[in-house]
Amino acid sequence: MAFLDWFSKQSRSQMLGSQMLKSLRSIRVTRKGSCILNDPFYRFQSLDEIRLAASLGIQIDVNQASVDDWLRIPGLSIHQARMLTQLSQSGVQFFCVEDLAAALGLSLQRLKPLEPILSFCYYDEDCMTQRVNLNTASVEELGSIPDMGTVLARAIVRNRVSNGPYKNLVDLQKRLSLPSQTVSHLMHYLNF
Repeated sequence: MAFLDWFSKQSRSQMLGSQMLKSLRSIRVTRKGSCILNDPFYRFQSLDEIRLAASLGIQIDVNQASVDDWLRIPGLSIHQARMLTQLSQSGVQFFCVEDLAAALGLSLQRLKPLEPILSFCYYDEDCMTQRVNLNTASVEELGSIPDMGTVLARAIVRNRVSNGPYKNLVDLQKRLSLPSQTVSHLMHYLNF
């Protein structure tokens, strides 16, 4: 009888121990999930985190992803992220994970586990706004932006030549004292 009491106590403590482990894992997953959901720059550390992110609805639209979006993926370098972003901005569309593997020169097996968070949305070329690089565009290129006008295009180029390249939209707005409505309109046509 004493053995049965000891055995039942051990079984109960093992059951409690496994329940505690499950609870601790759940807490860690909840914390990690909260971190993944609340930090748009969180860089995934493992394939488990990729699966967790996918279950939370996190998706990276590969045809509109920024460098920061690409850097969330484990093992992707800044150079690879920049290259994918530049390809997308130049009009190259990725239709599947095989396209990404080919563009990066990586094996499909290496990228296949990332598929749960990758979204391959397709965009009609006619509907996409062609962006102009503010730091390299000529007055004529800037002037082709709807409602830009040649006066503003010249001011942008003149300021860029005398004060150096623009860092972002905020820098552009401050340097030229642009109204917020103008910046709101231009942000859809410019990149840096």
